[in-house]
Amino acid sequence: MTFAARLSPCVAAALFLALAPGLAFGEAADRNKDIVFSSDQPFEGNLLEKKGTVKGNVVITQGTISIHADRIDFKQNADNSLTATAYGNPVSFREKKDNSDEYYEGYAQRAVYNGQKQTLELYDNALLKEGNNELRGQYVFYNNATGEYRVEGAPKGAKGGESRVRGVFQPRNEGEAAPGAKGGKEGARPKGGTKEPPNAKDANAKRSNAPAKAPPLALTPDTSLSAK
Repeated sequence: MTFAARLSPCVAAALFLALAPGLAFGEAADRNKDIVFSSDQPFEGNLLEKKGTVKGNVVITQGTISIHADRIDFKQNADNSLTATAYGNPVSFREKKDNSDEYYEGYAQRAVYNGQKQTLELYDNALLKEGNNELRGQYVFYNNATGEYRVEGAPKGAKGGESRVRGVFQPRNEGEAAPGAKGGKEGARPKGGTKEPPNAKDANAKRSNAPAKAPPLALTPDTSLSAK
């Protein structure tokens, strides 16, 4: 069943799609939240397939995910996650990182988000920000599940677009361990006690094999001398 809903520009269109419980990824339980959208222009979609196209100052959200664009083609996946292709000048994408207060944000002329794979692709004048870190290029790929990035510049000789890629990784906060680093205090003793310095055992063996020292000689007075 295909339908077209025409709404007054004064009233934003909104649709709530009830999502069944599922696995949590991205920000925990994002996929368990409603997909909500609003736009200035008519919405065209398919309720049975739970997909559609919205145009005109579009905002679409699901949990902590939010996309702002001029046009968004989207659908609800079988696992209740959101997949969307957005076009704008620019498109903006935002999602909260799991177990963190930080968000990662993307900006480009076109963005493709796949909620099933937890991937975001940004095309043309792309910028990806994660906390204070950022990556710039003509194409940026980000996998929120693995933390993998890929950034590409425009082909050399192509008209328009920067051929170089750029990025900034900010210093870690004091006391913040690098991913995969093992914790531990400086100066901690290794397991099994403190190791003896080199040659310590040889020195101990020499001392144990050395001949024992004779006891001091006891001096006693000769009583025969005092009798004379």
